[in-house]
Amino acid sequence: MTRHVVAPVDELPPGTRKFLTIDERPIAIFNVNGEFFGLLNRCPHQGAALCEGALIGLAQSSDPGEIEYTRLGEIIRCPWHGWEFDIRTGQSYCDPKRFRTRAYAVNVEPGTSLVKGPYVAETLKVSVESDYVVVEL
Repeated sequence: MTRHVVAPVDELPPGTRKFLTIDERPIAIFNVNGEFFGLLNRCPHQGAALCEGALIGLAQSSDPGEIEYTRLGEIIRCPWHGWEFDIRTGQSYCDPKRFRTRAYAVNVEPGTSLVKGPYVAETLKVSVESDYVVVEL
């Protein structure tokens, strides 16, 4: 798998998302309380830009008439038809056995472990021999 640098951590604070295209695939990266997750930005239902929808939570109930709102900011709602997907896994809440969106692994790595910059200048060996500067190609 090819790794791609998305952004410095401080450019993606908790509760935000970043849209990008990698290898012609629309992808969104989310910061959920300091954890990072990636999803394909295409709803499997009808192809909407899924990750441009509202970030919501999950309404759960253990007793009739009592609703607890949990997992705030961990569920994405498709802007076209309201289908809901778990940001952590891509799993659909509308039809979990048939639909999911592709989830991508996202890691935080120290800058020292990454290649510096997208451009690397070619270096050549240079030496001095009897008052002549010589370069090796």
